[in-house]
Amino acid sequence: MKVIPYTLFSSTLKFCLLSLLFTACKKGVQEQTDELYSRHLQRHVKLTVIHTPVPGEKADINLLVLNDGQQSASIRLATVIDSLYKAGQIQPLVVVAIHAGNRKEEFGIADKKGTGSTGEKADHYDSFFNNELYPFVKKKAGVRKFHTVTIAGFGAGALSALDIAWTHPDKISKVGVFSGAFNRSDTTEKPVSDSVCNGMMYEKVRSSRKRPGLQFWIYAGQNGTTALPNDDADNILNSTTCFVELLSSKKFMTDDGIVYNKGLGNDAAAWQQQLPGFLKWAVGK
Repeated sequence: MKVIPYTLFSSTLKFCLLSLLFTACKKGVQEQTDELYSRHLQRHVKLTVIHTPVPGEKADINLLVLNDGQQSASIRLATVIDSLYKAGQIQPLVVVAIHAGNRKEEFGIADKKGTGSTGEKADHYDSFFNNELYPFVKKKAGVRKFHTVTIAGFGAGALSALDIAWTHPDKISKVGVFSGAFNRSDTTEKPVSDSVCNGMMYEKVRSSRKRPGLQFWIYAGQNGTTALPNDDADNILNSTTCFVELLSSKKFMTDDGIVYNKGLGNDAAAWQQQLPGFLKWAVGK
């Protein structure tokens, strides 16, 4: 397979990002679909790019990177952003929603990649974010630093978002977790059912001795799965509550560092209901 350098992105993507990030347009929220080639993932990555009108001062631009970008339509992401922006409830925002490849391979804990198919390429996905996606978007935005950077995801994609944020607090200040796969183990086998507080992310947080400088917005519905293809989020409410308790126990966390919402479902309908609150938390005025 011929490897295309990541700097040689499609001309369409360049045009969309240039027009979106260099022009202080007066229109409402805009949405484009594009793709880029990742040498780390060895695949073309489809993107859904959603943005509010760009402010004259580019340093005011906020960035949201969303794993499982294929969920954008089902949670009505563009519509919700448009409504909040017109109501004056959120700041200028660019969303780069990454459509998933092999979720079980690419979503996981980068420094604890599993055996078989469980998170085997999590380190590759981390490198894609850190070395390809983030610097490219920042360069095209013409900013040294975004006003804020948030990353979020659903199920195993939420676990990936959390891990990337934890690893790169120099770039990311906030993380959103929708029905996270907290009890994912480091093998293809499921963790024991009566031990929902075990998993790679628990181990990573337990061993952390200093604060990564993050704020956390976390949602969990009643126990069950997400019904997402190739997802392994299980025992969601119990495992999430265990994680929140563990995170809260760390001395580097502040009282306002965690927002934890509980609900009934772990599906697109439930996530759509939570989306306005999450966006106002992440980039509210």
